[in-house]
Amino acid sequence: MMKLNLKARILLALSAVILAVACSTDDDHFQSTNISTRQTTETDSVANDSVTTDSVETDTVKGQEILPPDEIGANPYVKFYSVDEEDTVKVTSGESQTAQAPLDIQLIGNVGNPDNYNYICEWRIWSTKDNGSEENPLVTRFEENTTYTLTKSGGYGIKLYITFSLDGDTIEYESEPINIVISESKLVCPDGFSPNNDSINDTYRITAQSIVKLDAKFFNRWGEKLHTATLATAKHVEGEPNKLVLWDGKRNGNVVSDGVYILRLDAEGSDGIKYKIKKSISVMTKFHEGTETDSGGGSSGGGGDS
Repeated sequence: MMKLNLKARILLALSAVILAVACSTDDDHFQSTNISTRQTTETDSVANDSVTTDSVETDTVKGQEILPPDEIGANPYVKFYSVDEEDTVKVTSGESQTAQAPLDIQLIGNVGNPDNYNYICEWRIWSTKDNGSEENPLVTRFEENTTYTLTKSGGYGIKLYITFSLDGDTIEYESEPINIVISESKLVCPDGFSPNNDSINDTYRITAQSIVKLDAKFFNRWGEKLHTATLATAKHVEGEPNKLVLWDGKRNGNVVSDGVYILRLDAEGSDGIKYKIKKSISVMTKFHEGTETDSGGGSSGGGGDS
């Protein structure tokens, strides 16, 4: 019995050693496989992240002039056509711009919301006169994108506030102010013009800066109304943003005769100044730059007006 027990013990010991070696080999194989799998997964993850990032960047860039933020928030801007710049201007947070009234502005939220929160936008526009602030706004709008018209001279601040919410989580966003300054008004009417197609002073043009209302009428010396002009019908002179064309000197398609005519003009500036002008203007088709006018330049007024 002692010999059998010894053999049994030897066999048992050998079996334990063999089993331990086998288990160790399996563990090494498992660990090796596990590491290999993890490396493959990490590589795939990096590759997928790269593809996702490229895709987002491509989608974001398409059709966008000002990119929204990558995280919860916004990159708001104000867009308007500037007579001074003769172009469309975009003013972003922290920037300022000077313009003339009346100024139609578009307020663009440009919200970034990658986690698909619910959100409410609030635009505030306030006057910076008399220590005004966003706590006492002139106007409040709750659309993400909206419009407004500035008609008074002075400085304005514009801010966008957004409240994001999702499953009880709330995030408050507040933009930097956008500042717009509306210039004071100016109105000057010349004494005449020469509609003779020499490309010099061919139209009756006034200097008009930040004029928000305008009604102009031209009469001959017998009181017949020949032409009317408003802000809607007047045109800005290319390259001269403060110049407005009120009349081309024509009635029924024909240039009126040389002579003296009457202008009656009522206007209002962005600063509240009211202009009432009644003056004589001369039409001088025979006048050319650098030469004297021919005789009879200023006395007649009725001929050619019918």
